[in-house]
Amino acid sequence: MQKIITRIFYIIIILLLANMPTFTKMAEITFLIPVFAFFFLFMNIVPSIVNMKLQTKRLRICGNGCELLVLFVISTTLNVIYSGIGFCGLLSVGSVVSNPKIWLFNTLCTILVECIVFWNGIIRVYITSEQLGMRWRVIGIICGWIPVAHLVALGIIIQTVSKEVLFENDKILLNQSRKSQQICATKYPILMVHGVFFRDFRYLNYWGRIPKQLEENGAVIYYGNHQSAASVEECGKELAERIRQIVEETGCEKVNIIAHSKGGLDSRYALSKLGVSQYVASLTTINTPHRGCEFADYLLSKIPKGQQEVIARTYNAALSKLGDQNPDFLEAVTDLTASACRKRNEIITDAPGVYYQSVGSKLNVASGGRFPLNFSYQLVNFFDGPNDGLVGESSFPWGEHFQFLTVKGKRGISHGDMIDLNRENFDGFDVREFFVQLVADLKRRGF
Repeated sequence: MQKIITRIFYIIIILLLANMPTFTKMAEITFLIPVFAFFFLFMNIVPSIVNMKLQTKRLRICGNGCELLVLFVISTTLNVIYSGIGFCGLLSVGSVVSNPKIWLFNTLCTILVECIVFWNGIIRVYITSEQLGMRWRVIGIICGWIPVAHLVALGIIIQTVSKEVLFENDKILLNQSRKSQQICATKYPILMVHGVFFRDFRYLNYWGRIPKQLEENGAVIYYGNHQSAASVEECGKELAERIRQIVEETGCEKVNIIAHSKGGLDSRYALSKLGVSQYVASLTTINTPHRGCEFADYLLSKIPKGQQEVIARTYNAALSKLGDQNPDFLEAVTDLTASACRKRNEIITDAPGVYYQSVGSKLNVASGGRFPLNFSYQLVNFFDGPNDGLVGESSFPWGEHFQFLTVKGKRGISHGDMIDLNRENFDGFDVREFFVQLVADLKRRGF
């Protein structure tokens, strides 16, 4: 109710200030102009009293920017109606004049007032929103010059940002309410293992917003820090060394591994073949191709060796600059094929005493995935069936417990969504809360 009352009051202030020239008895209301101007200035500084209760400065700025855009849309609509009626001469009675010059001056005044409200709002939103994305920022700029289209774009921007503010604020409040419970404070720390062609960067976390969310709920987290492109055997060796290092330096006795994509294959190899199973309490694989990818076999069989080597050299050169000491693109890709995984699964057995579980997801349509998963989806679908853009559904399950995830509608959950790669909120699935509950379950199991 407070928000509605404040919004109505501010809209009245905008309308009065914007349409001041159309009043014939200016002398009688001149003294009110400073009052209207004061409240207009105050509105542009504090558009919403309710938003002052938001938990972070970013959310307050973002929420206030969104509120200014709402005020802009409503007041602009009313001003257009008012000016249209005035130009038609339908307001030629009482204190409102019908002189076209006065109405032209009134229109210019209205544009000035509305521009102040609009740019104040859009700049706040563009600077602080994390969910708007570059796409809608660009669309908003382009459509801003196209009648009708600019209203549609603005409506989508307002809706997106409003949902972001409410969602992120509720998440903060949820974490505050359960902080004392430390639901992710597992007996053993979490070792997060990345997939192929990515590394653990300090300022560009492979796992997006997930680690921070886990730590806020009590988790202690380490990272694999292994190469991004190498064979399962080589990556497994690096992980085995990393596990021993963590145990020796911290005295934690064991770790809980959460591994994504090829990282799950690397971890299984380390546990089975490299003598570190005694230091691991559990292995949770996320969208790991345990049975490989048939489409990878197809591509390797169809692409000439010469072209494969050219592609491999290009990737290896780039990966070397990103920190890989000895990248091997072809070895990494080959180890993801269905044929390679079948052979590996014959010789790799689950380590006794380690709890194995797995998670998988799928896109419902190709367009549900970000580039390049929206392109690869159809190819994977042809060879491997329902998939997450890279891995077929039948390849995910491994261990005692398996969860398969998707959402209603056209979107689905992609290979990248499962690690919060795009830092994107969408309806039906909260990846950060999913991981919180995943780790909380490990805690309940005594790990």
